[in-house]
Amino acid sequence: MGTGHHAAVVAKVGPGKRAAVVGDGAVGLCAVIAAKRLGAEQIIIMGRHGDRIALARDFGATDVVSERGEEAIERVRELTGGQGVHSVLECVGHGASMDTAIGIARPGGAVGRVGVPQHTEIPGSLPTFFGNITIGGGPAPVRAYLDELLPDVLAGRIEPGRVFDRNVGLDGVPDGYRAMADREAIKVMVTL
Repeated sequence: MGTGHHAAVVAKVGPGKRAAVVGDGAVGLCAVIAAKRLGAEQIIIMGRHGDRIALARDFGATDVVSERGEEAIERVRELTGGQGVHSVLECVGHGASMDTAIGIARPGGAVGRVGVPQHTEIPGSLPTFFGNITIGGGPAPVRAYLDELLPDVLAGRIEPGRVFDRNVGLDGVPDGYRAMADREAIKVMVTL
């Protein structure tokens, strides 16, 4: 939850803004929670997995974009009246996901980048420069967010624990990792 929240904070999500979450994994789903919690008016989840999209909608996503690449950028532009979104929460880390994030950000928008980079350079330096798009992010300072987030979790106002959709014992850890890699599970909890 702290990482999804960090993406939202860095992307400057706020009341009345349009946000898009790139990635439907556990962090992306928590980013949807964070965008809703911070008051985003429109939240677009970008993903392809039905169970994750259903959970994203439960968490507050208003729109779904399952396309990728240029088709995804075009679809987000359609959903935003051609403008793009104020805030992009990039929760994947691939070059293609950053290209998409930059492509859907409106001029003057912000990208909160929390997906661990799988590339050595940030793509799109010219579009971000000329679009005046802010890019920030990195490892989440989760302890800095605990006092803000924990009361909402304990009061049941947000339920990030719903991303755990499978439990395994210690002997089941290899199968748990396989299930996440094969997209059969969102996040696996190890219980003793």
